Amino acid sequence: MNRLSKGEIADWLRGLQSRICTALETADGAGKFSLEEWERSEGGGGITRILQQGNVIEKGGVNFSAVSGKLPEKISSALKLPPSDFFATGVSIVIHPHNPYVPIIHMNVRYFETNSLSFGEGRGEAWFGGGIDLTPHYINQHDAKFFHSALKNTCDKYDAAYYPEYKKWADDYFFIPHRSETRGVGGIFFDRLSEDANHTKENRFEFVKAVGETFAPVYTELMKRNSAKPFTEKEKQWQLIRRGRYVEFNLVYDKGTKFGLDTNGRIESILMSLPELASWQYNHIPDAGSAEEATLKMLRKGIEWA
Repeated sequence: MNRLSKGEIADWLRGLQSRICTALETADGAGKFSLEEWERSEGGGGITRILQQGNVIEKGGVNFSAVSGKLPEKISSALKLPPSDFFATGVSIVIHPHNPYVPIIHMNVRYFETNSLSFGEGRGEAWFGGGIDLTPHYINQHDAKFFHSALKNTCDKYDAAYYPEYKKWADDYFFIPHRSETRGVGGIFFDRLSEDANHTKENRFEFVKAVGETFAPVYTELMKRNSAKPFTEKEKQWQLIRRGRYVEFNLVYDKGTKFGLDTNGRIESILMSLPELASWQYNHIPDAGSAEEATLKMLRKGIEWA
C-alpha cells in the first residue's frame, strides 16, 4: 500500500491556501491578495499572500511554506530529537480587520517530519499540528459560541475526545502570562499528532484537512455579521490596544514565530501576523461597567463556549 507522502501533504496545503484566499477576497468585496514566491537557501520555500486595505480586512496574510534542511540544534533540543534532517510544510493565517467588531482570527495547519542522521534513511518521526483561535476586540458571546460549535462539530467527526482536549490546550497555549489573560476566546490547538493504536497517519491528515476547510465558512460568516456595525474613535483605540496584546503574544510566546526565526525563515513572512497599527497606552484601565471591561472579564481560561 502506498503511504501518504510529504509531497501529497504539501500539495494539498498549497491548494488550501488558494481556496482560502479566494473565499476571503469574495467576502471582503474589494481587496485582492498579492502573491510572492520565495526560496530558502537551506532548502525549500513558500508562497506569501497578503491583502491590505480591503473593505473589511485591513491586513491579512495567508502563508504556505514547505522547507527542509538540517534541524537546528536549538530546535532539536527543544523537541528532544536527535540530530536530524527535517521537512516542514504548512499554511498559516492571521487576519486583522478594520472594524473593531470583526474579530482577529488565526489558523495554522502543518506537518513536520525528521530523518534521523544517527540512524540513516527512514528513521525519524512525523506528526501533524495546528489549530484555530479567535481574538475579538469586543467579545460577542453569540459569535464565540458559533465559532466553538463549528470547531466541535469538525472535531467530533473524527474523535469525540478531540474537542475537549484541544480546546483546553488552546486555552493554555493562547495565554499571556504577563497579562494574566487569554489572547481571545481560544479555539483548538494540537501538536505532535502521529500514528497510534487508534489513528493512522492518513486519518490524522483527514482531520487536519477538515480543520483547514472549517476556516473560510466560519470566518467569512463572522465578517458578514459584523463588518457593517458602526463604531467610534474610542472603540478604534480599544482595538489598537487589543492588537498590542496580540503582538506581545506573537513576539514573546508563539512557537511558530520562534521556529521560523530559529530556522532562518523569511522574516517578512514570519512577521506577517503583526497588525499594521497597534497601541500601547500606559496602564490603560477600562471604565467600570464598560464594554471594554466586560471583554477583559471574559479573557480567561475554561469558559465552555460550545
